[in-house]
Amino acid sequence: MSVGAHAVTTSIIPQWDRKLLFEILDNINDVVLVIDLDTTIVYANEAYAKILGVPVAKVLGRRLDKIEPDSKTITALRTGKVSNNGRDYLDSLNIDVVGSSFPLYDGKNIIGAVSIFKNITEVVQLNRELELTKGVADYLKEQLECEQLPLSFNEYVGQNSRLKETLVLAAKVARTDSTVLILGESGVGKEVLARAVHKCSRRQDKPMIKVNCAAIPEALLESELFGYEEGAFTGAKRGGKLGKFELAHGGTIFLDEIGDMSLTMQAKLLRVLQEKEFERVGGTKTVKVDIRVIAATNRNLKDMIEKETFRRDLYYRLNIVPLHLTPLRERKDDLLALAKTFLDQFAREVGHELTLSPQVVRLLQAYDWPGNIRELQNVLEHASIVCSNKIIEIRHLPVQIIPINGDNNQSEKDNPFDVKEIVGRVEKELIMSALATYNNNRSNAMKALGISRRAFYDKLRRYGIEV
Repeated sequence: MSVGAHAVTTSIIPQWDRKLLFEILDNINDVVLVIDLDTTIVYANEAYAKILGVPVAKVLGRRLDKIEPDSKTITALRTGKVSNNGRDYLDSLNIDVVGSSFPLYDGKNIIGAVSIFKNITEVVQLNRELELTKGVADYLKEQLECEQLPLSFNEYVGQNSRLKETLVLAAKVARTDSTVLILGESGVGKEVLARAVHKCSRRQDKPMIKVNCAAIPEALLESELFGYEEGAFTGAKRGGKLGKFELAHGGTIFLDEIGDMSLTMQAKLLRVLQEKEFERVGGTKTVKVDIRVIAATNRNLKDMIEKETFRRDLYYRLNIVPLHLTPLRERKDDLLALAKTFLDQFAREVGHELTLSPQVVRLLQAYDWPGNIRELQNVLEHASIVCSNKIIEIRHLPVQIIPINGDNNQSEKDNPFDVKEIVGRVEKELIMSALATYNNNRSNAMKALGISRRAFYDKLRRYGIEV
């Protein structure tokens, strides 16, 4: 078979000639370059000009070792080795190429070399961009993993950016033994954050002991914190009593409302923080403890320092990593999500589903919440008990958060036939109700309302609805 094919070919092409050979080479899409023994370029096909953008006439007769001294063509000429699918960079043209290079022989003697290659600059550039994109993606993934909150922070509900920044910082400091100072108004969840930090620390298997410094009388606080020996004072228990610091050994002690601590107790606390040791009331033996201190206050400690009611040195000792918790009035975007969390909890207790009426949603959004999340929880717990059906109305709320004029709209009294105003009011209430029903999920809310995305956001702006 092969002999017959060769015979047919030979009958069509009696002998090779230069014109036919060059015609074949010029129809190859890859660059073909031929050099002689002293690296002079003796041939370049048409693809050379098309791909590299250099006229063939401009390179013929030039020495390749003067143009590209490190090219694989010259390597093949000088070593006699074949290079297949080798990648090269042409400095003279600033391009990347890939192809094959091999020596030309006359008998046993090398008389030149040939390279057949293609320009892959665009491919290389795309690959670099892909690597860059992958690198950025890996970096962002790493950052996301770094900022992903541990399970112990699941008690916190919401997407508010300021809250998230605080939680991310809390998760980072939790892995250390640094003292933490939690700042925020009453009811923002300082104890919840302290618990999350403890559960995320290396001390999570040890106790977290809480001390409310404002709730314990000054005369008893020292013995509560440091314990006492038998006979230390009238009424002391036989055998004495361990203090909160000893009970927290190996774990965490949470000093809530530390701004209410007296200057005398502040000095004693400072020693514990610095030396990790103390004496029980009525005792002389030094007790050493391994503890992590988390303190919290709703007071402005800087103002107290200026008024000399809080020790400056203790403040600096506590304020290594301050965590500021945002009040609820400044994170209204989380209010409906928080409300739903509490309603789901109370629904299990009362035995039926609970939802908020549009009027209640509007009132909750307008209220300033001086008691913050704790107040919201108490309000909804009150409503869940008073409400006998599934929908919580304004009449079910505690009287202190209901406006004096109730839910009556004065403009409605003045003009009960203003269609545009009435339709607008109903529309606003429906939107707020949908958002409450779908836990502030805008996509689900607009689907339920049957309106377009553009119309939905136009109405949010028109009615001043915060999401």
